[in-house]
Amino acid sequence: MEQQPDRRWIILAVFAVIAVGVVVAVLIGQGGGSDGESTSKSGKGPDQVLEPGEAATAVVKTSEGTFDIALDTERAPKTTNSFAYLAEKGFYDGLDFHRIAPGFVIQGGDPKGDGTGGPGYTVDEKPPPNLSYTRGVVAMAKSSADPPGRSGSQFFVVTAPDAGLPPEYALLGKVSNGYDTVEKIDALGTPQETPKRPVLIEEVTIERE
Repeated sequence: MEQQPDRRWIILAVFAVIAVGVVVAVLIGQGGGSDGESTSKSGKGPDQVLEPGEAATAVVKTSEGTFDIALDTERAPKTTNSFAYLAEKGFYDGLDFHRIAPGFVIQGGDPKGDGTGGPGYTVDEKPPPNLSYTRGVVAMAKSSADPPGRSGSQFFVVTAPDAGLPPEYALLGKVSNGYDTVEKIDALGTPQETPKRPVLIEEVTIERE
């Protein structure tokens, strides 16, 4: 009499196929954000508030005066959009410039105030390969472990003639007005790169032309 296949092995084989399919689906769903994507723990990045190429200026009002940033929405559409999104939510209001390295950069936008904070999501957008971080250029800060072009909320203004940085920091724009305020803030730095007194970001507003 011909031996019939054991039904238990068939059932186990079916469950094995289903399990493999579930694992593959989970791995695909957990893939990291690729270049140009916004990612967060919740899977949601910033809303679209600026269009690529749209003329826009960020007006940064500080306790030392006001300066303007001409946002480079053409070469850095995702980075500028994220900054504008946070600004319009009032994210930057009341934060400070926690790092002031005289003759190098002034850096702010950290809700923790110690260089480790962010908005809860990141944006990946590689800067132009020929970008030079010269006086007045504004870019986004990142850790050495982050890939080129990754940013959260922290930004810096270059106060050196040329900071000599590699093109790894996401471009935001350039100071278009009020650089004297940037110089006043720069003068408040110390060799430890901490401010002599608190320098607050009172408000950041976005002006569209």
